[in-house]
Amino acid sequence: MTEAIPKEEINAFARGKASARDVITHRRILHIAIPIVVSNATVPILGAVDTGVVGQLGMAAPIGAVGIGAIILSALYWVFGFLRMGTVGLTAQAAGNNDDAEVAALLTRGLLIGSLAGLALILLQVPLFWASFRVSPASSEVEGLARTYMGIRVWSAPAAIAIYAITGWLIAQERTRAVLVIQIWMNGMNILLDLWFVLGLGWGVEGVALATFLAEWTGAALGLWFCRAALAGPAWRDWVQVFDRPRWINMMRVNGDILIRSLLLQAIFVSFLFLGSGLGDITLAANQVLLQFLMITAFALDGFAFAAEALVGRAMGARQRYILRRSAVLTSGWGVVACVLMTIAFAWGGGAIIDLMTTSFSVRAEARVFLPYMIAAPLLGCASWMLDGVFIGATRSRDMRNMMAMSFVIYVASVIVLLPWLGNHGLWISLLVSFVARGITLGLRYPALERSVVA
Repeated sequence: MTEAIPKEEINAFARGKASARDVITHRRILHIAIPIVVSNATVPILGAVDTGVVGQLGMAAPIGAVGIGAIILSALYWVFGFLRMGTVGLTAQAAGNNDDAEVAALLTRGLLIGSLAGLALILLQVPLFWASFRVSPASSEVEGLARTYMGIRVWSAPAAIAIYAITGWLIAQERTRAVLVIQIWMNGMNILLDLWFVLGLGWGVEGVALATFLAEWTGAALGLWFCRAALAGPAWRDWVQVFDRPRWINMMRVNGDILIRSLLLQAIFVSFLFLGSGLGDITLAANQVLLQFLMITAFALDGFAFAAEALVGRAMGARQRYILRRSAVLTSGWGVVACVLMTIAFAWGGGAIIDLMTTSFSVRAEARVFLPYMIAAPLLGCASWMLDGVFIGATRSRDMRNMMAMSFVIYVASVIVLLPWLGNHGLWISLLVSFVARGITLGLRYPALERSVVA
């Protein structure tokens, strides 16, 4: 069976205002989303292999060193995650406007930002690592090994951050299979080199770091190969276009708003863990286990949120209000399907998932007490996750920033009221309230987003 094309889209074809690229179908959405879902599924495998390989050394310190070193570097790189989101929206809009020169220039701008940010981390590694260990102190042995690990890995920071720009640029053009290949290449190479360097050559922590270093640089090279069509033309090095002042200002504005939004979101999760630590070690451990349910949900929804980013961005650039709406509705529909499936899976197998994550009977029992919140989380958070994708594609970054700020205030107020009264139940309710608040506030801003599309 073939999927019917809505009457509005047929009329757009008749008026010559739409092309085959403007037809939004379920098949097209799945074509974008499924490779991202599969790509996300490979991420936990790498962490498990890193830990397992180092664990074969028979000592606790290397495991802790790799763990804390990876967390610190991931946190530093994460600050530049705005580069992926901002690049998707801007590139998709340029593509929707058939502005091929700007599409190529955006790739160059993203690569420049990623390279400069990576070089800054290399130059500032000493004070950054010092500050990191003041925040997360460790034993002298673990800290020494972690510094060795980080001292090697940080030299691939330009590649690791540039990959954000490359993947955002590819997603904007719906080339998520290329993103999947990059992820599989990086993870596969990392795992193989882990086994060779650590188990074969006995290089220990240094071997794990070198494996990641090589995986990230080759991953960036592979990403550039996927961008070769744009790099074969002259537009990517048209420096007048690349350094056009208004476009740079707009890009920095969008990225700045997304950075503030992301920092506020991170503040919610960090404060959640910090406040949970005051409720006892068992409760803290149970919360950490249950947060993995949110990670699973986010991994499942990313594909459909990314589809929303690409399709909404293209419709925004082409100034096609109906196609924007259809993109938002259909991708969100698939997001709801994913969330319902997650809720059913957590309700049916949540206990078994908890048992896989911990062998502590006390932590298992505590986690089961709060499992209902994780069963409800996908449905309560679906709107916030999917609307994030819609607003990223539309580059309505100011709305994202402001609605996130409002949600943060609501979360803080909920914690102040509920934590002393309900303890950890109050903490979980506050977290879910922040999801609902973000979904509602963004939803209230959606009509203005549509009205901003002027044909």
